[in-house]
Amino acid sequence: MAKKLDITGDCCPMTFVKVKLALAKLQSGEELDVALNEGEPLNNVPRTATEAGHQVLSIRQEDGVHHVLIRKA
Repeated sequence: MAKKLDITGDCCPMTFVKVKLALAKLQSGEELDVALNEGEPLNNVPRTATEAGHQVLSIRQEDGVHHVLIRKA
């Protein structure tokens, strides 16, 4: 089961800082489900996660909130 992180109340660059800190607490292969807003967070979080070597498994919208599922490298 993926850990959950809600960053819908945060703005860039704090969005990926919080994602990075949450990923640091996970073991390799564990998953993080990040709830975020569209715009900069939706553009930047998947891109920077991929650049850091993690795998973006899915991006979906649920009840007006976007969710990015990331597997830690």
